[in-house]
Amino acid sequence: MTQQETITVAIFDKDYQISCPANEVQALRDSAFYLDQKMREIKSSGSVLGLDRLAVMAALNITNDFLAADRGNQSAQASLEAQSHSLEGSTLKVDQLIDALKAAGA
Repeated sequence: MTQQETITVAIFDKDYQISCPANEVQALRDSAFYLDQKMREIKSSGSVLGLDRLAVMAALNITNDFLAADRGNQSAQASLEAQSHSLEGSTLKVDQLIDALKAAGA
């Protein structure tokens, strides 16, 4: 079982104590830093007031970024699968040509 560790992270000048597996501490720190930066970015635009609204807008922006990246990954995976299928077809044709050449030379 993974040992839990409690750390303090600062998000928008407020400290939060959060427990997580010891091997995920740096990922949690990085996530908190990223969220803090997103909230500051939204605040600097001047269009959102209030911590709750800032947090919701940051969550929406981060989710949108994640979903866009996921769609890109799915597209790349589909492209790789199509290329793999094409290569398999080409390999089959090469194998058939080799067999035909061997048969003709025998």
